[in-house]
Amino acid sequence: MKNAINDMSLQAAAGRCLMIDDPIEKCDAAEQLARSVSAGEWRDKLGTDSVSSTPIPGRPARPELVEPRAVRKRGPGSVEGRAGLYHALAHIEFNAINLALDAVYRFVGLPHDFAADWMRVAEDEARHFRMLVAHLELLGYGYGDMPAHNNLWEMAVRTDFDPMVRMALVPRVLEARGLDVAPGMIDKLDAVGDSRGADILRIILEEEVEHVRIGNRWFLYHCEQRGLEPRSTFRELLRAHTRGFLTGPFNDAYRKQAGFTDAELDDLREIEREFVEQVDAGLR
Repeated sequence: MKNAINDMSLQAAAGRCLMIDDPIEKCDAAEQLARSVSAGEWRDKLGTDSVSSTPIPGRPARPELVEPRAVRKRGPGSVEGRAGLYHALAHIEFNAINLALDAVYRFVGLPHDFAADWMRVAEDEARHFRMLVAHLELLGYGYGDMPAHNNLWEMAVRTDFDPMVRMALVPRVLEARGLDVAPGMIDKLDAVGDSRGADILRIILEEEVEHVRIGNRWFLYHCEQRGLEPRSTFRELLRAHTRGFLTGPFNDAYRKQAGFTDAELDDLREIEREFVEQVDAGLR
């Protein structure tokens, strides 16, 4: 890959990775590109091309993409149930690779550290995907064997016009949801004797704290650059864009590690209550 992209910008190289269909080839390419970014090979070749809209990223023909309510929820007490959990998580990680690559491809004119941060995230997500798929295969299943939903990438499309909005709503809302639910998943897997799976989720949880922290860092950067007050800006973006996506309960401890303030946690709960009340009122 290195010889083929010597004349590319980092933006173009990330876009090339983004459009790879095969998951393992995408992981290989993202990891190699991330290592070269970490080594400083792209510092003077970030890229400046304007990207008008979010492309459909490269992805395999399977899994079939369906509405979220059509994805069957299974408990971890059975092999099939655990396979369903790992398949759903693997699909989230595959989308997270694409999201990190898209941030580098789409949002130009930013400091080198922005691209370096998101390529490091892409590398982590690729490793997470590999771990989950390997464990899924031990249970007799493969990635693509079950349907999946596309909520995470749909939010990428909804936030493709502004890096500040992307940072606010993808890392700090959708990806931060993993900080809320992973501890409970880990406890359930330990309870049914799946210690290997629980350990994989522990690794992912700890590293996802850093990913959300990176999103928080760049959200604050954009607020500062634009002279915006972060708390009120985040609150406005939540109300404007997260109906149906914002779900509690919230894990305060992990979210605080990732950079959330007590005031922001209060806002999350307030806005979630508003959404629930609106839904209830509409059903009456």
